[in-house]
Order: sequence, then C-alpha cells, then structure tokens
Amino acid sequence: MAQEVNTGDMIVVRATEAKDTSQTPGMVRKAGVADDTVGSQALWLGRATMRPKSHSGAHHHGDSESAIYVLSGRARFRFGPNLEKSVEVEAGDFIYVPPFTLHQEVNPSDSEPAEMVVARADNNNVVVNVDVPEEVLRPM
Repeated sequence: MAQEVNTGDMIVVRATEAKDTSQTPGMVRKAGVADDTVGSQALWLGRATMRPKSHSGAHHHGDSESAIYVLSGRARFRFGPNLEKSVEVEAGDFIYVPPFTLHQEVNPSDSEPAEMVVARADNNNVVVNVDVPEEVLRPM
C-alpha cells in the first residue's frame, strides 16, 4: 500500500517576518504559522510577550483549543465567568485552554517579561475581547 507523500516546499518564517496580531490590550502576539503567513489549513502558531507588571484584557479564542508553552518568566492565568479562578505558571510549563474559556494573562514580575509559544487548533488567531468591569480586570 503506497503512502501519500507531500513534495511541496517547507516554509521558514524568520523572527523578523512574524506578523503582529496583537488584538488584546496588554499583550503582543506575533504569528509565525498561520493562514496569512504560510497558508496553513488547520494550525496557528505564534509567540506572546508580556511586559513586567502588565496584564491583558479579558478574552477567549472562540471554538479553538489553545496550547501554551512558557519560554521564560512567569504568568498568572485568570479564568472563569468573573476571572475568579487562577493558575500560576513559569518557564517550562504547558497550559491547555479549552474553547470559549474566558481568561486574562497577568505578568506579576517587577522586572522580567513573560514569553510564551502559543498554538491554536485553527489557522487564524481567533481572539474575542470581552468587556468586563475594570475592577474585575485588575490583577489579583
């Protein structure tokens, strides 16, 4: 039985070519692998950066699953209907975010940025920002 082989080209996206997709305040996202960078059909892969003492707005990623790997620094992920739950992560940790999970990222460090690799089960970086009261957005 013959196996299907793709003889197409591999594509390299250099760090300087990653596309800015920073749709959520407080976080910089850069797309490396996406529909609009390499023509991917079912995958989005990028990098997210947060400055020290910063936090993102509340958001979710629609029906896309997300997987995150923390490259450096620390982060707090707040989640739940009122962002009342949280998990703490640091370099080397992995995080799974189910579809439609309202969340917020927080970098609690006074001096270190938080750097993360983000993968989504979608070829676009779906981001749905959600308005929540300012007092809910303040990091714990």
